[in-house]
Amino acid sequence: MEHGFIKVAAAVPVVRVADPEYNVQQIENLIVQAEGKGVEIIVFPELCLTGYTCQDLFAQNVLLDAAEAAVMTLLDFTRQLNIVSIVGLPVVVGDLLLNCAAVIQKGQLLGLVPKTYLPNYSEFYEKRWFASAQDLRPTEIRFAGNTITVDPDTQLFRTCDNVLFGIEICEDVWAPTPPSNRLALAGADLVFNLSASDELIGKHDYLKSLLAQQSARTMTGYIYSSCGFGESTQDVVYGGSAFIYENGSQLVEGERFLMQSQTVTAQVDVERLRAERRTNSTYVNALRNLKYEMEASGKQIRITNCRSYTPRDFVLEREINPLPFIPTTDNMAKSCEEIFNIQVMGLAKRLVHTNSKRIILGISGGLDSTLALLVGVKTFDKLGYDRKGIVGVTMPGFGTTDRTYHNALALMQSLGITLREINIAKAVTQHFEDIGHDATIHDVTYENSQARERTQLLMDLSNQLGGLVVGTGDLSELALGWATYNGDHMSMYGVNASVPKTLIRYLVRYVAADFASKGGEQGGQTSRLLLDIVDTPISPELTPADENGQIKQKTEDLVGPYELHDFFLYYFLRFGFSPDKIFLLAQKAFDGHDERVSNYDDEVIRKWLSTFLRRFFSQQFKRSCLPDGPKVGSVSLSPRGDWRMPSDASSAIWLK
Repeated sequence: MEHGFIKVAAAVPVVRVADPEYNVQQIENLIVQAEGKGVEIIVFPELCLTGYTCQDLFAQNVLLDAAEAAVMTLLDFTRQLNIVSIVGLPVVVGDLLLNCAAVIQKGQLLGLVPKTYLPNYSEFYEKRWFASAQDLRPTEIRFAGNTITVDPDTQLFRTCDNVLFGIEICEDVWAPTPPSNRLALAGADLVFNLSASDELIGKHDYLKSLLAQQSARTMTGYIYSSCGFGESTQDVVYGGSAFIYENGSQLVEGERFLMQSQTVTAQVDVERLRAERRTNSTYVNALRNLKYEMEASGKQIRITNCRSYTPRDFVLEREINPLPFIPTTDNMAKSCEEIFNIQVMGLAKRLVHTNSKRIILGISGGLDSTLALLVGVKTFDKLGYDRKGIVGVTMPGFGTTDRTYHNALALMQSLGITLREINIAKAVTQHFEDIGHDATIHDVTYENSQARERTQLLMDLSNQLGGLVVGTGDLSELALGWATYNGDHMSMYGVNASVPKTLIRYLVRYVAADFASKGGEQGGQTSRLLLDIVDTPISPELTPADENGQIKQKTEDLVGPYELHDFFLYYFLRFGFSPDKIFLLAQKAFDGHDERVSNYDDEVIRKWLSTFLRRFFSQQFKRSCLPDGPKVGSVSLSPRGDWRMPSDASSAIWLK
């Protein structure tokens, strides 16, 4: 395991019913292919050494002996291989015949795990041949040249990289209380499922939902392999499903109904899974319950160590989404409406609570104030309030360009709100005289004086008009501290407080498309206006424009691309990843394969990652006194809800 990733595989071999010699050859072929790809653990289907559909042949000693001989063949075959292989077969334990998973590595039989829940309904009648793990007491047996204890209690296996994995078999995951619940609470990072699930109309989609939910509930990597071509089709058909999930998200899915063997592989991020568990108090409480239960019952958790081996050079193979804040659902309209509804309901409650039918917003012609205005309009429409109660204030200053100025005016007019224009140049010039500042020096005093003047105007208007000042600042700016303290940093309710810049672009584009779809001259004009705002360079416009009247002060030239910073922010906050892992993920995410984002080389990524870390730590004091605002996604910087950090914490070890 490198950087928290472990490479796993689910394999579906073509089999012959009741022919272990043939089946073990197919399994060996897939094992050696997986070993060559750097797979660390591979799982095969239920009873794959004999075939699942042997029926009463499971009572034949010849078949049982041949299955054991096949395991011995695998032991010999794997002596020089690092990979851990999990295969299914019938095993005699005393007077019981058990449906088992055998764990094999480097010529050693590490363990046998029996199936707990045996389906005995509809087309299934496993109890005719097999006993359940519940019928078993810990029993030591001699099998395939090894002395093994077959244990009905919780069994885990530990790799040399300290990754714990457990095993359940087919029906186990369909049970009301799957063994994987206990396996995960006992520490399993990964759960492997050897299965034999036949194909029925609608069953496949249900299975995918079931596996996704179990992976999410247990916060595990869940690797599933089911029987495929070669099983008997006397009464049912087996499609050969193969899945790998990580905390509910599907990493890979095999192709069903193939007539040849297949293997699917993926790198599971164990570090990410562990980070999720540590921060989930419900999971911690469940751990406590398991401890008490096991103490009361006298049961133990058996952990078997896998063999050590020399790791290979690590190459990150899985795809990394460069825009982790952007919804991945195919239904764009649904995801955008959900985000808007969260923001709208937050603002609506605040207005109803304060008995106010008026809000005041500073409208700059930029992205953030545009989204805040759209949220305000949707809120007023939902409450049945007159849009004229929305007071949009444009406050041109020394750096305001014609493009943003006219976009601000046109947007307010198109949405039918109350428009106010207050030029701040005269007031700020007087302020410079009052404090003795040279207006030709465009330093931080020059810039922040304008931001604070605008905020003062909005606050005073709120008193005059009896309304609330709605903040426009976003999550990305809060992370970087790219806001003037007690300037645009402050409001009475911040609707964008947990919406990052990349998501704001996405939302405004969605609204533009929605206006365009409605047709008509007004809809088309508003759509074009919104798209122009999206394409406008992000800027606070606090320094004069260039000689052509274009924006000179571009935020992303100064603090770095927001698509990078949002990426850093997500993995830094969501999972607590170290800078070196974030750098590794960014290398993959921004390597040029995704046309939605730019391509950045290592030097650029490292530069802006360092900037992010320095600014994130140094600007915490601004986040410690943020206005209220609704949480939209899984990442938020609210000092009340999600992020509590001392303002004077050191960033030294992160930068190092």
